[in-house]
Amino acid sequence: MPPADAPAESDAAPPEPGSGLGDRETTAAPTGTEDTLDLKLTEELLALIAEDRNKAARRRDPAGELLGDPATWPGATTEAGVFHLVPVVLERDLAVLSRWMNDPAVAAFWELAGPESVTADHLRPQLEGDGRSLPCLGVLDGTPMSYWEIYRADLDPLARHYPARLHDTGIHLLIGGVGNRGRGVGTTLLRAVADLVLDNLPRCGRVVAEPDLRNTPSVSAFLSAGFRFSAEVDLPDKRAALMIRDRTYRDHL
Repeated sequence: MPPADAPAESDAAPPEPGSGLGDRETTAAPTGTEDTLDLKLTEELLALIAEDRNKAARRRDPAGELLGDPATWPGATTEAGVFHLVPVVLERDLAVLSRWMNDPAVAAFWELAGPESVTADHLRPQLEGDGRSLPCLGVLDGTPMSYWEIYRADLDPLARHYPARLHDTGIHLLIGGVGNRGRGVGTTLLRAVADLVLDNLPRCGRVVAEPDLRNTPSVSAFLSAGFRFSAEVDLPDKRAALMIRDRTYRDHL
């Protein structure tokens, strides 16, 4: 699961069983009783179960249709300027993304500080994957100033930790430039990106996020952007605030 966010501003569903996993093996004893061997769900088995669920979901939603193409989404006119999501091109964008990842305020939550190869290793599985997670630059009035990951939350390990719904779409973000932090830009862009997701992915009923609970500026930005706090969730690398923006209530929050 990718890290959730860097400063922006200022329920778990049981896995569906896979084929054959968890079945009891029974042998008949001479007395007519049954000796039963119960299989424990280890982390490896849980991972296999989750993968079976993901494969089933991909059959219902073939690759190429998971998230569409943010490059074709129109720009969003906001109070901060005209904003576009631009899919990452590794050769073009690696230097600036690595520089942002080495900002101490970002590194504290993304944990990707180091040489450019560290950031590249984080990006390649998304760029070469099946389209369930799309890394994008956030470009404001023509200037790259933020990084976003748009991902299928229902096909992500996050789905093991909350009652996911089909087509739930998640977002991770960081604001790259220090000058764009602390003045409401993060809140403005969070609302804009959530609206872009809901406008361009009609089957998505909810936009979700899981910022680190310690990152109070980020949690506050999500709340100000129309997300509601749903629950605290224990993830492998952090305790997170599960934030949800519902399509049904988007015009009221």
